[in-house]
Formats: sequence, structure tokens, C-alpha cells
Amino acid sequence: MAIALGGRERRLVRPVAPIVLIATMLSAQQSPSTATTTIGPAPVQIASPRPNYTFPDGRSYVYSVEWHLITAGTAVMKMDAAGSERKVTASAESSGVVNVIFPVHDRFESRFDPRTFCSLSIFKHSEEGAHKRETSIHFDYSRKKSTLDEKNLKTGETKHVENDLAGCATDVITGFYYLQSLPLQPGASYEFPISDGKTTIVRATVDKREQIKVPAGAFPAVLVTAEATSGPLKSKGKVWVWYSEDPSHTPVQMRAKLGWGTLLFRLQRIEK
Repeated sequence: MAIALGGRERRLVRPVAPIVLIATMLSAQQSPSTATTTIGPAPVQIASPRPNYTFPDGRSYVYSVEWHLITAGTAVMKMDAAGSERKVTASAESSGVVNVIFPVHDRFESRFDPRTFCSLSIFKHSEEGAHKRETSIHFDYSRKKSTLDEKNLKTGETKHVENDLAGCATDVITGFYYLQSLPLQPGASYEFPISDGKTTIVRATVDKREQIKVPAGAFPAVLVTAEATSGPLKSKGKVWVWYSEDPSHTPVQMRAKLGWGTLLFRLQRIEK
């Protein structure tokens, strides 16, 4: 049976990992110019980890990704110690019919300072359909600048962009771990800056407790709703994350709703 998709449907199957999804969305909805962009003072700040916080080093969270009840692929997130830094990696692999129609093979790596949760660098390797590119972002807090270097792996075209950086920011991968480190008591609300070259302010609210059942098991969980309140992603969509209600705050289920559709991520297993 032949399957044909139009342009809208091809866009719907593009992202297959929650963190890579947000990274891709940021890149797609921002068109950085070669000039410096001023964002002004950051209205909110990143909170340093509490003294007794234990980073989830060595744990891989493996998710299935569903779109319209179809399994679209697999997503994996992991944190590791890297000298005095922490390294967070994420990958996205399409599968089944989605892989035939619009193959996705993405890799994302972020490094941050574990004393402050300030992001230090981001590297993205993206293979999405016919598009292939690599992007590097570095945060220089002493200069209050972020620099983005991107290369189109098919054409060889390169781009260099520099933006103002008002202060400490997390990134589109580490932001999920940053939320994981917070108390997450129902009724709490947090605001923090996320940067992918440009800065977006995100508000996260802890809505309620729920019992969540995923392939990895059944979990008492707290539901956290996150959305941008300013910057490039304002009014572009929402992300819901169910964190287990225990000290590990494992993200057991995630849902991302954008203008073109909804993706569901369910924890399959934790690898150590």
C-alpha cells in the first residue's frame, strides 16, 4: 500500500523526541540574523541546586514517541559527569512508517555547570528528511554573549550569529533536568530562562497529583505544565511533564502540544 503525505503531514512527523522537539522548534521558529540581538535584562533567574541534590548521573530514560496513536520513534535522554561539568545527551530515532516517510536521526548534547545549572554549550546534529546540519552554541557569561555556529552538511553553507546574553540560562535539554531538581509541590510556580542562542522565558506550574501508568510501570506523579511567557516561543504551544512523586522526580510521561499537533512520550525503561 502506498502512503502519500502532503507538506502539512510531513511537518507533523518531524520531531520525535521531547527535548530535540523543543530544540528543533526553536531553530525552526527563529531566523537569526548576522547582527547582534539585544534581549535586555533577564526578568527571572536560574536557582542553584540545593546542597543535598543528587544528579541522576548514568541514568538513561528511554521513551516511545506516539503521534495520533502511531508509534513514531524512540527518544533517549541521559546525564553523565564530565570532569567539573555535567553532560546531558538526547537522541531521536524515527521508526516504522514515519521512518520511511520522513526519517529523523538527531543527536543533542549540552554541558552545564552543576554548581549553578548555567548552560555552557550545546551541540546538535540533525538529520531530518533531506535536511542535515550541525549547530554549536557557546555561552560566554563573562562577555554576556552567546555564539551560534551552524553548518549545512549537504551544501556546506555556514552561519555565525552572536546574541546578547543577559545572565545565567539553562537550555532546551537541561531545562527538563532543572525542573527535576526543584521541590515540585502542587501549587508551586517557577519561571526561568532557556536559551538556544536566543532567550525564552518559561513558566512551569505544578498542577496536581496523578497516578500514571506507562510501560516502565505505575507511578504516583505530579503534573507540571510549561509554556513560554516571552521570547520566540510565546504562545507557540505547551509541554506537560509527569514527574514521579519521589526524590528522583523521574519524567515518566511527556506531552507536547504545538500548533500542528500533539506528541506523547511514555517511559519504556530506565537504563543504568
